[in-house]
Amino acid sequence: MKLSIRAKFVLGMVFIFFIILALLGFSAYSLTKLSKKTNAILSENHVSVVYARDMTENLMNLNQKMINNYLVDQTIDTTFIENEFDKLDKNIHLELNNITETGEDKLAASINSGIIEYHELYNRFVRFPKQVDNIHLLENKFEHLHQQLTVLSQMNEKAIERKTDDAKISAKNALMQLSVIGSFCFLIALSFIYSFASYFNERFFQLYNGIKEIVSSNFGQRLYFDGNDEFYEISLLFNQMAEKLEGTNPKMSLNLSEDAAFDESYDNIQELKDILARIKNIEKQAEEVISKIDIK
Repeated sequence: MKLSIRAKFVLGMVFIFFIILALLGFSAYSLTKLSKKTNAILSENHVSVVYARDMTENLMNLNQKMINNYLVDQTIDTTFIENEFDKLDKNIHLELNNITETGEDKLAASINSGIIEYHELYNRFVRFPKQVDNIHLLENKFEHLHQQLTVLSQMNEKAIERKTDDAKISAKNALMQLSVIGSFCFLIALSFIYSFASYFNERFFQLYNGIKEIVSSNFGQRLYFDGNDEFYEISLLFNQMAEKLEGTNPKMSLNLSEDAAFDESYDNIQELKDILARIKNIEKQAEEVISKIDIK
């Protein structure tokens, strides 16, 4: 298959582009994988910590309201109580739909049952605010729920730490892999560019030397290029030209020798003519002198 120099150059550029594209693809894959891990930390465990914190705050508000009503003997604000329980119910259902850790489902279900029991006890307190036994039950249930919410929060905080460490390790591994693959791709591209440049440099150098030899009348110079591209065609044309010049060189030398002999003969004849002219001039002068002598 004949490939022109332009086609080889285009294929080389496509090859380098493919290497860059592969490197970018692996980088995008690594970043996407790392992004998923960090998003999992935020969307799963962090929100569970927020739910546990909000539920703890709701319970503390309810417990504080109960103590104030019992000690001060003021009117119970049922609207406030229902709002707090609505928030509790909302947060625990959000947590039940965001189970990510082992044992978290059982803990969340136990907290949900505890909140239902706490709500029933609180309703009894609203009806009978002076029953000491009911207040003790509310306090005990509050302490138990508070401990469970603390465990839930700690469970997800530890998961955040664990997943954060895992994300850091993944980032280091991805960086190392990216460095190795990037170095490998760089070496491939560098070797390709070097080979490509050497290919052209060697042929241009041989062509330059061949032309110099021809200019120096060394018509026996020949070019031998491998391949089937334009350089190979140039070498064939160059060799044909050198053969023609080499064939015409003896004729040119012979013609030059004949021209030199002719020029030399012409110079001798011209010199002989000059001598004859001088002799004739001397004869004339001698005749004039003899005639003068005779007259005397």
